[in-house]
Amino acid sequence: MTRVWLSVLAVTLANWLLKASGPAVLGRRTLPPPARAVVGLVAPVLLSALIVVELAGPDWQELDLLQVIGVGVAGAAWALRAPLLSAVLLGALATALLRLA
Repeated sequence: MTRVWLSVLAVTLANWLLKASGPAVLGRRTLPPPARAVVGLVAPVLLSALIVVELAGPDWQELDLLQVIGVGVAGAAWALRAPLLSAVLLGALATALLRLA
């Protein structure tokens, strides 16, 4: 258990150092617009990659069509301006109903 917490602490410290390095290097200068656009897209791209890996599995052999449909329903609901929690619940409900059928 101690190794796990030491790992969590090490990752937390590395994250803090990485986040602090940006303002330390840039100072009060702002990033150019193309760089700001790239930085703004990093989080959505990482999230979508995580979702794809979780759906397909590490070897892309565990793809479950019902889960893909559920994520699609959640994405469509969110695109139609449903609140995020409602979109997630709709996706889970769609997956559960398809599993029952």
